[in-house]
Amino acid sequence: MRRLLITLLGAIALLGIVAAPAAAQNTDDPTEVAEKVAAVDVLQVNGLFDDIVVTEIGDAIDRAVDQGSQALVLQVNSRGAVVSDEAIATLMDRIAEAPVPIGVWVGPTGARLYGTPAQILAVADVTGMAPGARVGNIGPSVSEHELGPGLNALRTQTVGLSDARSLSVFKQRISDEGIATMVNMLDALDGYTENGIELNTTTETLNGSGVVQRETIATARLAKLGLVDQLLHTVASPPVAYLLLLIGLALLIFEFFAAGVGIGGGIGAACTILAGYGLAALPARGWAVALLVLAMLAFAIDVQVGIPRFWTGVGIVFTVVGSLWLYEPITGSSLRVPWISLFAGIGGVMLTFIVGMPSMTRSRFATPTVGREWMIGAEGVAVVEIDPEGTVQVGAGQWRARTNRATPIPAGDPLRVIAIDGVTLQVEPLEGAARDYREMRHKPGADEDIPELADEIDRVDG
Repeated sequence: MRRLLITLLGAIALLGIVAAPAAAQNTDDPTEVAEKVAAVDVLQVNGLFDDIVVTEIGDAIDRAVDQGSQALVLQVNSRGAVVSDEAIATLMDRIAEAPVPIGVWVGPTGARLYGTPAQILAVADVTGMAPGARVGNIGPSVSEHELGPGLNALRTQTVGLSDARSLSVFKQRISDEGIATMVNMLDALDGYTENGIELNTTTETLNGSGVVQRETIATARLAKLGLVDQLLHTVASPPVAYLLLLIGLALLIFEFFAAGVGIGGGIGAACTILAGYGLAALPARGWAVALLVLAMLAFAIDVQVGIPRFWTGVGIVFTVVGSLWLYEPITGSSLRVPWISLFAGIGGVMLTFIVGMPSMTRSRFATPTVGREWMIGAEGVAVVEIDPEGTVQVGAGQWRARTNRATPIPAGDPLRVIAIDGVTLQVEPLEGAARDYREMRHKPGADEDIPELADEIDRVDG
């Protein structure tokens, strides 16, 4: 009997030791459960759908499969696509045939999904939108996938949350509050079944008050474009490409008139190259881009003489016209440069070439270290008529000039430099200049009445 009792007590103790870990493993602690649940990949898609974005979505699907993720969620905020309809159709096929469930969330609050990219809602497995977001203007169907009555109603209009819910645009029930955050989107994924596999993203627990609440147990693994791809994608946005073009061209002109090659030229070249990439990716009008380039050349003409004149006005007109009509419209969006970017671009160009660049030119050539004393007494030719101001050619350069006589100097006539006033050359006609000065010098009282001019005459004659 004693041996039997000891055996029974030992068996009970052994069962207790084995049962304790099992009970611990069956706990409903969400933290421990989350460690066993596969993550959900989230790819943030902002801006226009271009080649970089379309490629990245395909890569994100491959990563989700390779990493064993439960699903992939595309967090979208886009106003259209600059890729072809065929590219969007191929993307829709890729989403429809993806081995993992694909969710599309139009968020956060204030996000937009316009144009042909909105048609991916038809092939995604779970879709939703945040309050304050809008979707629509999807245009004609670009693929063989059925859009459904909800999306078909949005070919030429946009709707908010309440109208989208009434049209059944999205593929799961949307509450009156919508899907405000990514946590809510993960909750919307919970229970979705594909190929016999059910998504497990949230669980129900009891709080301290005994109220049932839902807690997220799946980890959201966020992903963004790589550094280089993000740079190129940003450059391919309408306002950035526009401003980079103006900045790059202006810096190149500045460097051309500067006293040497410096950092400004390098930055200008880099900005112009990046702008070229962005404009190539966007539906930019070639004639509008040409107008902006011609505007800079027109500005450069007046920068050379240091005075804003006719060509500055031409440059301003070209800049305004080229800026307003730079981009062609796309499905779902007019694709115009935002007004704040237009104000910054046009205003900055006017300020640069009316005030900044002429001042820089005058300061540069007024610097004594440039060494222009050799020009006094040098001969040149009038490029345009000097009456009383104009442009002259002295040596290899053209200069702003003013005649010291009442008689104009016709274009093409020879002349002589007699003095320098800042960046302006004081000139006289070559023919008859010496005789006239001698006559003026021998008049009674000439030296006494105009001592400075008499000294200048003696210096020039010498």
